[in-house]
Amino acid sequence: MKAALCLAVIAVIYCTVESKYSAPKVMVYSRNPGEYGKDNVIICHVSGFHPPDITITLLKNGVEIPNAKQTDLVFKQDWHFHLTKHASFTPREGESYTCKVTHGSHEPKIYKWADMEK
Repeated sequence: MKAALCLAVIAVIYCTVESKYSAPKVMVYSRNPGEYGKDNVIICHVSGFHPPDITITLLKNGVEIPNAKQTDLVFKQDWHFHLTKHASFTPREGESYTCKVTHGSHEPKIYKWADMEK
């Protein structure tokens, strides 16, 4: 009887937490306007998500950019979180810059940086 009661309590808690799932909102941008051959910083800002189980990866041509820095995880009073990752980069013609976001057990999503001036 106690085991059944414990399982019921765990199920209620699990359902309550799972019902609070919020998908992340993602913005990929650069500190300065994109210009080939000019040093810049690529930024991936992820906000409005719950639960806080998230991974952000900055990619150049599908390969992780080394030495990317990440802010501390921050949350608002409604328990929605936000996080930012950034890295220095110098865009070159033909290169692709993206941000891969994996939230919880859901499939990763790729977001492209598209701010380029020639």
